Amino acid sequence: MGTVTRGVLLAGVCLALAGCLREDDRDAEVSRAAAGPDLRPDQEARAKEAAQSEIIRDLQARRSVLVPGSSFDQVAGSVLAAYSRSAEADLLSARLRAEAASKNWLPRIGPNISLTSLSDMVSQLIVEQVLFDNGRKKAERDFAKADVEVAAVTLAEDVNKRVFEGLSLYLDAAQARERLALERRTLEDMSRFEWIMSERVKGGVSDMSDLNILRSRLAEIREVMAGQEEAEATALAELNAMAARPLGGVAGLSEVPVEAGSVAALDVLRAMAEAERDTAEAVMARAGLLPGLTAGGTVGNGDTSFGLNLRSEQLLGLGTGAQLKAAEADKEAAKRRRAQADEDSDRVVQRLEGQLSALSRQVGEASTLRDTAKANLDLFQAQYDAGQREVMDVVGVYETFAERQARALALKYELALARLQLARHLGVLAEGSRI
Repeated sequence: MGTVTRGVLLAGVCLALAGCLREDDRDAEVSRAAAGPDLRPDQEARAKEAAQSEIIRDLQARRSVLVPGSSFDQVAGSVLAAYSRSAEADLLSARLRAEAASKNWLPRIGPNISLTSLSDMVSQLIVEQVLFDNGRKKAERDFAKADVEVAAVTLAEDVNKRVFEGLSLYLDAAQARERLALERRTLEDMSRFEWIMSERVKGGVSDMSDLNILRSRLAEIREVMAGQEEAEATALAELNAMAARPLGGVAGLSEVPVEAGSVAALDVLRAMAEAERDTAEAVMARAGLLPGLTAGGTVGNGDTSFGLNLRSEQLLGLGTGAQLKAAEADKEAAKRRRAQADEDSDRVVQRLEGQLSALSRQVGEASTLRDTAKANLDLFQAQYDAGQREVMDVVGVYETFAERQARALALKYELALARLQLARHLGVLAEGSRI
């Protein structure tokens, strides 16, 4: 190789390395500025990752809507403490792949050992540096970075899903417990009516059919109570199975102040990350069809040779043009999938907000109807005490009151569940910085 050719080759390699080093230096300066002073290595790594990714920065900045110390927060903390975090292993793997890809601009070396004859072995060291690759190396780094973002969104989705499942079981147990207490009071009141009717039948004042109706109603109440006891026990058993400590002593509902426009939904972030990854994959596919320039050679056995190579990963053919167009079409498809994800997420948010608005109205109406039924019951009770009403008249009004109570209770828990569903969709059931 001539002196001039070797000088040009070395100059090209140096320029390529210098450009990549300057790029890494800029990234390092941005990361250090975002990380701040006196951070542990893991915190510095997280800050660096957040500085380089808008999606991860968004995930880390999310705040849980669960009120600290509330019943919901206690349940969430317990189920997360027992979480195996399988998605975290996928995120770690993606981070390691991204770290490996971040060094793909460096020269590659490897051994070259060949047996030239039965007694002569030649060993050399191959060195190769990419000078121009149509953006493939950068696309590989972008792909690995987007892969980390997808894994991070997956972890956030899994954590929010687990918290939602735990809170759903807690709501089932709490609703069954409160309904059981309500049915116990109803049983006591109906038993009193049954005793009065039994005494009237003994005295020949009332008919036996009315007493049979009351006893049938008491049997239905006992059946409902048994079902609620079983529902509470089942929900608590399943909840305790996924929690780090028993949660039977936790009681009460807590507020979930969630607003739809505060953060982007998790499926939107996933679509953003997947669109970046698909775009990078399309760039890599396109670069593989075009020729690239590399510098390399072999060193060993007293023989050193360097040269420039112009080559492509795939041979050109009649279908190469169509393959290049397909790579461009893949990038356009990634953009459209992102837009579709925005639309789908907005539809889900609108549906949940409409459901919340309707349930809030229904809870208010059910409370009003319950209070009205209670006022009617008090009036009929007073009229019965004054001898103006029959026992079965009061029983009918009382059954209406009991139904209104059960309806108001069910709507209260439906509203709480709908708020949790919206919070899960937005990914704000867990603290982002702790995931």
